[in-house]
Amino acid sequence: MSNTQIDAFLRTFPREVEEGNAAVFVGAGLSRPAGFVDWRMLLKSVADELGLDIEKESDLVALAQYYCNERFGNRSDISRLLLEEFARDADVTPNHRILARLPIFTFWTTNYDQLIERALQEAGKKPDVKYTIGHLSLTLPRRDAVVYKMHGDISDPGKTILIKDDYERYHLTGQAFITALTGDLISKTFLFLGFSFSDPNIDYVLSRIRASYAENMRTHYCFMKRLDDNDYPDPATLAYRSRQQALFIEDLRRFNIQTLLLESYDQITEVLGRVERAYKSRSVLISGAANEWGNDWTSERARRFIRGLGKTLVGKGYRIVSGFGYGVGSSIISGALERIYATRGSTTDDQLILRPFPQDAVGEMSWPDLLKRYRDDLTDYSGAAVFLFGNKLRDGQVVLSDGVEQEFELAREKGLALIPVGATGFMAKQLWDKVMADLATYYPKDTDKFKPLLDILGDPAAEVKALVDAIVAVLELWAKS
Repeated sequence: MSNTQIDAFLRTFPREVEEGNAAVFVGAGLSRPAGFVDWRMLLKSVADELGLDIEKESDLVALAQYYCNERFGNRSDISRLLLEEFARDADVTPNHRILARLPIFTFWTTNYDQLIERALQEAGKKPDVKYTIGHLSLTLPRRDAVVYKMHGDISDPGKTILIKDDYERYHLTGQAFITALTGDLISKTFLFLGFSFSDPNIDYVLSRIRASYAENMRTHYCFMKRLDDNDYPDPATLAYRSRQQALFIEDLRRFNIQTLLLESYDQITEVLGRVERAYKSRSVLISGAANEWGNDWTSERARRFIRGLGKTLVGKGYRIVSGFGYGVGSSIISGALERIYATRGSTTDDQLILRPFPQDAVGEMSWPDLLKRYRDDLTDYSGAAVFLFGNKLRDGQVVLSDGVEQEFELAREKGLALIPVGATGFMAKQLWDKVMADLATYYPKDTDKFKPLLDILGDPAAEVKALVDAIVAVLELWAKS
């Protein structure tokens, strides 16, 4: 896998995700790890019944049509085949889960299974699923994503797009889907996953976009595995198929689809994980509480530091996640709002995620369990966490904040960038000591570059600006590492 290819993709696609311009097109290949079959595997028994060898068949749509022809146009047997393969329960794959967690609003698929919808629901989102023309004119209230199933859904197998007759009539029966997909391909950046580009409906749409927009087509991306001797042990066959693949990749460029070649399909999870990390690294949890500031900090200096941090992070395009910790939360939000209100066109929804802690128990859940779950939700929104001060009042005494420590452990479990500002003392100092004692574990990549920045964050005498600059530098380095 070319680092140059992937690096270019990771510079572009996460930004499209963040700006709401990304869309995903899912093919059968993405569902195979869940145990579902692709078209060739689905139609193997069909080929056997027809006395054909599935490995020698290239036009699988025609193969499905031959099967129906043998039954005088009756689709019941092939519909039953779909039900047997796609109506069973299957686990949502890691790739589906990553996609569902990202703020992607538009999903397209030619698959009949319901993995995309289930992944979105597991992520706490409400999908608006559209698999008939009638669905397109209806809008589900408070939806979080739209899933366009242009070839139908397993819940209604008799109306799926499967045989040649279906494809030949699709420009009439599915014209509304074609129009909607055309609009999205023009206005959004697509990532094609598990998709072979052999579908005639997609070829129809892409060809018309190219004819109309020529030099001004939007860039899209797809993943493809580089062929090797595991695919074709015979060297002559491998050379031939590799040449075919190279020509196919070149042909995709006509539609401005850039191919990212992988050494194995397992790498899709790695790359999608990096997309999620790149997106989430722009969201920073500010964890901290301060009933008092300590000997090294006056109230004025502490508030100036925290306000300056909030203002700087927002100014550099970061989103701030805050549970409104005592003493710290109000100052970080004040700094963020100062920057937001000074910037025309910016809104609080874009750059502030505020989740004030509950003050009373909820239902039968214990108070410690409620706080842990709430902190777990906070870290889910974030890609990095900054830890400040960390003390609270208990029985009239100032003690270290166990809540800040819990947020640190939750953030560590989820792989967030951990940035304790030891200079602020209290729990933040203990967490800073913990990180510095095993820096290579917390920052396994570019450890030597992170160390001088963490050294600054542990210095109580450091200037406020130096502390803020060091935090931003850690965030920027983490996103690249």
